[in-house]
Amino acid sequence: MTTAPAQFKGPVLDLADRQGELGEILRERLAATVETFERELAPGSAPMRDLVRHVERYRGKMLRPTLVHLAAMAAGGHTPEHDKFAAVVETIHLATLVHDDVLDEADTRRQGATINALQGNEAAVILGDYLIASAFHLCSSIDDQSVALRVGEVTKTLCEGELLQLHHRDDFDLAEPEYFKIIERKTASLIELAAEQGARLAGANEKICSALAGFGRELGIAFQIRDDLLDLVGDQPVVGKDLGKDLDKGKVTLPVIHHLKQATPDQRSDTLKLLSDLATGKAHDRNPIQTALHMTGSIEAAQHAAATRLETARAYLAELPETPAKALLDDMAIEALKRDH
Repeated sequence: MTTAPAQFKGPVLDLADRQGELGEILRERLAATVETFERELAPGSAPMRDLVRHVERYRGKMLRPTLVHLAAMAAGGHTPEHDKFAAVVETIHLATLVHDDVLDEADTRRQGATINALQGNEAAVILGDYLIASAFHLCSSIDDQSVALRVGEVTKTLCEGELLQLHHRDDFDLAEPEYFKIIERKTASLIELAAEQGARLAGANEKICSALAGFGRELGIAFQIRDDLLDLVGDQPVVGKDLGKDLDKGKVTLPVIHHLKQATPDQRSDTLKLLSDLATGKAHDRNPIQTALHMTGSIEAAQHAAATRLETARAYLAELPETPAKALLDDMAIEALKRDH
């Protein structure tokens, strides 16, 4: 059953609605994307149907499909291929969420049970694979096969980013450049792809495509920094998923990197002990870590890093003509810094 356009929610859509026609068009395009998604993921077997029905709840703000459609409108026009491509990037994103929940042993996603919590890791891994296969099946129906090649390239990059993060678990000497390399691959690359190909499928020139790719990449990096901050200091009922998983799994993120660099030897020693206790299950309270991070200004430093990346993202938009879609892309960047879930 297709989701009605009026049912889509989120700060970006709220802003679009204030512009009247743009909001209506964006809702129609998202509804078409969901229809395409549901048609592609219409499995025959009852067990797979149940899994797909559950994972559809993971669709939240639909950032990536929204970015595809806004990039298209900002770059010159919308085509039926955009509905397919928006469904492709959202399906790949959902697959990464399903697999991430297995890696993190997470029980909650979007304020509900994860697939692995409900039916085990085996079912979750197979569902993630099914979603990836569905994305590539749908992508192959797009006339321009260079799109499929680019999607394949970025999907490989996503996997490399996840493996790089796994490689650096419990690496408390992780440096900022390596951290940014990880998040650029595992998060920003897909958001960059959404903006870039949204423009390319609209027939935009290379200058516009490159500008929107840069916007998406920097937005994605800022988005992940914010996500890492929420994992440390967020409110779980608001965020809607298990928090503290980065600490539990020994994933070193930007606030921790900054803290360990700025801390005195005694502070560093105390923090490493806290991190070790959280990772091994000897401790469960994140408050001492939060206190330590605030003492060295590390939460604020990470917030500043996210804000700087968003300003870089917004600067890329200068290459685009003045349109309501461009203005909404700029608003999207501003809203990314405010999000609490």
